[in-house]
Amino acid sequence: MEIRVVGYAHPDAVRLIAEVQQEYVVRYGGMDVTPVDASEFDLPEGLFAVGYLDGEPVACGGWRARGADERGLQDGDAELKRMYVVPAARGRGLARAMLRRLEATAAGAGRGRMVLETGTEQPEAIGLYSSEGYAPVRPFGVYRDEPESVYLGKQLDPPAGPGTHPAGLGRELV
Repeated sequence: MEIRVVGYAHPDAVRLIAEVQQEYVVRYGGMDVTPVDASEFDLPEGLFAVGYLDGEPVACGGWRARGADERGLQDGDAELKRMYVVPAARGRGLARAMLRRLEATAAGAGRGRMVLETGTEQPEAIGLYSSEGYAPVRPFGVYRDEPESVYLGKQLDPPAGPGTHPAGLGRELV
């Protein structure tokens, strides 16, 4: 998979985000209403990427910088948003590759922890995050009181070397 930083408003990102929103409708009965501003995913305070196979967009995900608040977030957090792989490309490790790349770029931007909110109707997502070292964290955001919500986080390792800073993520094959 070739991963490209494209921005949240890129046409391929918009298409994949619409698909993941429809997935939420099927699984939960409605779209994710978490407030999202496309500019939150602009470097250096965030990043949004799309993964391509044979030139076709098949995966997406991004992170945005978050700070401490009374709802469970800490200074230095990066919030993972809109992780998605199209159904035809699932089961090939693409979500894991995207997640690892997003973690590396967030760490490269000085973020110390990745946090996310998912739900009980996404057991495959919970399995992926658990297998990558994510553990329960305090609830945050608009769904913090919803029993279907699952909140996970992971401490990020400092950058290992060149190419891990968000600006260093261009077109990489993973």
